[in-house]
Amino acid sequence: MGLVYAKIELINAEDIALARKYFIGADEIKRMSVTALVDTGSYMLCINESIQEQLQLPIVKKRKGQMTNGSFHDFDVVTGVELKFKNRRTICNTMVLPGDSEVLLGAIPLEDMDVLIHRNVEPPLRQELIVNPDHPYFAQMKLKGLRKVKL
Repeated sequence: MGLVYAKIELINAEDIALARKYFIGADEIKRMSVTALVDTGSYMLCINESIQEQLQLPIVKKRKGQMTNGSFHDFDVVTGVELKFKNRRTICNTMVLPGDSEVLLGAIPLEDMDVLIHRNVEPPLRQELIVNPDHPYFAQMKLKGLRKVKL
């Protein structure tokens, strides 16, 4: 049925912490809106080098990633990316893809934000990323195997 794209906001989470402590003003928090390909076959959020430089996100490690053609490459991983979609947010480690690669919104941040791909089967046929209608006001997490705990 086609590709699914979503408009998301990426924010430097370290800047948010600095603003909370009044070291910088709220207007100095580095942020940007981007259109991301919703990619349930990818685990992580993936940004490109240009976005990483603009948001000044610190590189914390290198990690191997497998491309769709099966080849493996080493990629930088940055930390402290706050991702916002509608009334949802998550903070995640993010892989940095080379050049101006497309932003990929992977399964882990999708699950953490409790969002779904909605497939409209009536014309016009389309798919879109939506907030989980079963939990419209806040994200809920599934905690499988959690037993009753005495507090």
